[in-house]
Order: sequence, then structure tokens, then C-alpha cells
Amino acid sequence: MTRLAIISAEDMERILIHLGFERKRQVGSHVMFAHPDGRCTVVPFHKGEDLARGLIRKILRDIDISQEEYEKLRQNVL
Repeated sequence: MTRLAIISAEDMERILIHLGFERKRQVGSHVMFAHPDGRCTVVPFHKGEDLARGLIRKILRDIDISQEEYEKLRQNVL
């Protein structure tokens, strides 16, 4: 298994929107995304900082996609 590529919160937002998630609400710098089928996750938008690998792994578990699917999406969407 390869290491997850680190991306910004803005790039993660592009991936989530491509998958059909909608930006539902925001509290401070944390934005909640929800999918019509019930899946949801929270992405922190901290200026100038990328998402840590552990946080990306947590988001992938929340939205129920594999790391391989994430890599394909990252290459195709971004």
C-alpha cells in the first residue's frame, strides 16, 4: 500500500462535490458535507495548511471509498 497523497481542503472539497456531496453547513473553519444517501463528513479549512494523512484516511472512511479510489479521483478530478 502506498502512502496517501496530501492535498488541501479545497482539493478535497472538489473531490467530494464530484462524488455528489453537498456543502451543508459551516461552524468556524469546519465545513460539513453530506450526500443524499446519508453519508457525511467534516473538512477543516485552515488557511495555508494541507490535510494530514490521518485526517484524509478518516474522511475516506466517512465517505466509504478506498484509498485506491481516492488516488484515481485525485488524479482525474484535480
